[in-house]
Amino acid sequence: MTAGKGRPTPKRSESERRRRHPVSAPADRKAASRQTRGRDKEERGRKYAAMRRGEEWALAAKDRGPVRALARDYVDSRRRISEYYMYGLGVLVVLLFLPATRLIVDYLVLGVVLVMLAEGTFLGRQIRKLAAERCPGEPTRGVKLYAGLRAMQIRKLRMPAPRLKPGDTF
Repeated sequence: MTAGKGRPTPKRSESERRRRHPVSAPADRKAASRQTRGRDKEERGRKYAAMRRGEEWALAAKDRGPVRALARDYVDSRRRISEYYMYGLGVLVVLLFLPATRLIVDYLVLGVVLVMLAEGTFLGRQIRKLAAERCPGEPTRGVKLYAGLRAMQIRKLRMPAPRLKPGDTF
């Protein structure tokens, strides 16, 4: 038998009266929109900070779940050739504008693309195998592409931010 709550149930009119608060809206529309913008900006900042920390509630749908967290940790736990792809792309664009190197750039781009595909394929297989071991029964759809795209991003720009440093075990 459960114990009583120790007080009588309030009447509906009392409950409604307690719930109602006086509206304290600003007098003019400009002030109201300023107040709304400030509140929204604060909320976005709070959510962005939580997303950077990797809190589940703030993550986008594509980043949620234990398999995706495992993929992020696996990718972030070591340095890869893909990580330097964007830097190399900048160099290749500069070389493209130099007349003497135009012919070489085509072959360099092809080589970079082949290396990226090979590394992405290898990374995807590793993630799939690891996910089957550590997260049995969890869906792994799209995790290979997710890991490959994360590996190509510059480490400082990855969202959510890496939890592990290169060389850490996970």
